[in-house]
Order: sequence, then C-alpha cells, then structure tokens
Amino acid sequence: MEHLKHTTELIGMKDPNIIIESAGKDDRHIVIKAKLDYPPKPCPLCNEAMIKYDFQKPSTIPLLDIQEIQGMPSLLKLKKRRFQCKSCRKVRVAQTSLVKKNHQISQPVWHKLTQLLTQNRSNTDIAKTLHISVSTVQRKLTQFTFREDYSRLPEVLSWDEFSRNKGKLAFIAQDFQTRKIMAILENNRQTTIKNHFYKYPRKVRETVKVVTVDLSGSYIPIIKQLSQNAKIVLDRFHIIQNLGRAMMTSRIACMKTFDKASLPYRALKNHWRLFQKDSRKLSDKAFYSPTFRQTLTPREVVEKVLSFSDELRYDYDLYQLLLFHFQERRVNAFFGLIEEHIKRVNPAFRSVFKTFLKYKPYIINALELPYSNAKLEASNKLIKDIKRNAFGFRNFKNFKNKILIALNIQKERTNLILSRA
Repeated sequence: MEHLKHTTELIGMKDPNIIIESAGKDDRHIVIKAKLDYPPKPCPLCNEAMIKYDFQKPSTIPLLDIQEIQGMPSLLKLKKRRFQCKSCRKVRVAQTSLVKKNHQISQPVWHKLTQLLTQNRSNTDIAKTLHISVSTVQRKLTQFTFREDYSRLPEVLSWDEFSRNKGKLAFIAQDFQTRKIMAILENNRQTTIKNHFYKYPRKVRETVKVVTVDLSGSYIPIIKQLSQNAKIVLDRFHIIQNLGRAMMTSRIACMKTFDKASLPYRALKNHWRLFQKDSRKLSDKAFYSPTFRQTLTPREVVEKVLSFSDELRYDYDLYQLLLFHFQERRVNAFFGLIEEHIKRVNPAFRSVFKTFLKYKPYIINALELPYSNAKLEASNKLIKDIKRNAFGFRNFKNFKNKILIALNIQKERTNLILSRA
C-alpha cells in the first residue's frame, strides 16, 4: 500500500511543486488557489540558462476527490510560473503531471471518465457526475478505437440482429465461448454481411464449425456461402416460442367462439398463462379462482377449461407432447408427431409445422449440439439498456463504440480512480 504523505496527494495533486495558497467554498464550487513554481531548467532550444519571469493567468482545473466527498464541483485555480531564456528570449510555462500541456482537465478526472465510459451510463449522466461538459465526454468516447482482426474467427459464432433505430435493425456477431463481439454492422442486409465476412481469408472462414441463428432463416443462405463446413444451429428458445404462439392463437380462436359474458370465455381469457406452461411444471398448490368461484389447483383449472372444447384439448395435448419430445431431445418422435398431425391441425400449427420441416436439419443440430443464441440474447439485453439509458443514438458510430466499450473491454474489479497511472 502506498502511503499518502500530504493533503495534496489525498486530493490527487501529487506534484510537490504545486503549493496551495488558500481554499474556500462559495455557493457553487470549492475553490483551491495554488501556484506552480520550481527552479528554472536550461532552455530546450539553446540550452542556456533561464530566469523566472512572472505567473501565468490562473488556469481553472476541475478536480475529482473533493467533489465526491462534498457533493460540489471542486476547482483548482492554478497559477503557473513562466520562465524566459536569457539568450533567445523565449518564454516557457511550467509543466505539471496533474494536467497535460494546453489542457484544463486534471488527469484523475480523465481516468475516472475512462472508467465510467465502460459502464452502462449515458454521456449526460457521466458529465453531471464529473462536472464537465457533455462534449468532453463525447470527445473521449471518440478516442476509443477498435481494430478489426481478420486473421481469426472463433469455432462457434452466434448471429442475430438488434434495433438501432425505430424501424432499423443492425447486425451483431459474437464469439459463443468468450462472448466477445466479433462484428457490429449498420444493417442486416445480406450484401453488408457478405462484404464484411469476405474480408476474412477463405481458410479463416473455414475454421468456423458452428453458427447459431434464430428461426427467421434469412442468415442460412449467407452462412452456406461464407463457410460451407459450418453447422447451422437454430436457437431452441425461438423454436419453443413458435410453438407457444401457435398454442396461443388456437386458444384465442377457441375463446372467440363463446359469448364474452360466458364462463368459457372468461376462463380462457383469465387463465391463459396456464396453457402456455409445460404441464409437468404446473403447481399442485391450490388457489382461489374468481372465475370459477372456488379453490382449485392449476391442473384442475386446465382440465375444467379443456372440457369446454374438444378441439382445444386436441391442440393442447399435441402442444404438450411436442414440448416433451423437444425437451427430452427425441428427434424422431418430435418430427414423427409433426408429420403425423400436420394435415389435421389448425392453420396456426400447420404454418409452424411447415417451418419446422423446412429447417429440419438445423433443428436436429439444435437438439444434438449444446449451442444456442442464449449468450447473444443476453448481450442484446445489455445493448437495449445502453440504448434506453441514452434515450437513443442518432450516430451509429457512437452507438457502436459504446457497445464495444461496454462488452469487449474488460472491466476492472474495483471502482478506484486510476490516478496513479
């Protein structure tokens, strides 16, 4: 542990040449008046002796530590000594490690700003915290640069899209193992994706063994062109989601056949969640149902509602069987059930079944391989948080930098200020 000898070091001023003259507090700021002075050094141009000239106009430098303790912005009014060469008559200004040459913001504030940019906070919030301007935060954000490495690709890639603006989607690719963002593109058009991945040599693209995607199917032709050896895995969550939507459509269609004031209508509407769940996970704990005006378990509620319609019972039993076979990863039983009932089900289930049969090889990969888009969906949730906290981004480059800073840069375990760097 480094011992801090003086109060100046405690507030981030480690330069021994800075001498505090006075400190006070007004209505808005904590003002510290100090001067920077030290013996003159030889002239850097002619190497002749220099003499002390006068003091420069005080520079207003924001500090960090005091403002966090007092809750008020702290300012350092620093007068810098000027030196003049006896020979060439050039005038030089004293330099300090607290602030860079021709800068007005102290180094601890810059380090804290860098740290806060790696967190999920808006530029306005960071500016208010550090008592600096939003444009200063923006300038620091644009200083972050990320170089594209086209010499390697991970063995398992996850592809998806996210909303960058109203009605506009952006493309994102992530390493499944390390969760590192491999690519963020301004749109999800096939041409844009191809142009990006064609920057990788063919040998590098052939190293990709698995690519996980959602059920839209728009990326499947591109993956086949970019890497012929890669196995395409459809996300299991989206497969279950499509089954759930078909079941919900069937329930709503059945509900609309009854009068709105009738018991079947109210039961189908009020207890809709029970029909979406896996029947094996229904609770045996009884609760009072205002719809039926009696205490029932969830299983009893489902049984009572299904007694109102044989068609709904058929759809529900088929839905539960498909869930069971899918979760148990029984490929033959799952697709055998689909092929057996595809001509007898309603249009909602028929449309889903046709999609499943169309992408049958990729669904089989999803059942046989332990990969999915779950990690990328978690990253998309963080991206949504970044976008919401900033109330949206007009500039996609700033949005992209913010995402890469938050997701690709490894965050420090402590929140200490890196003022010793």
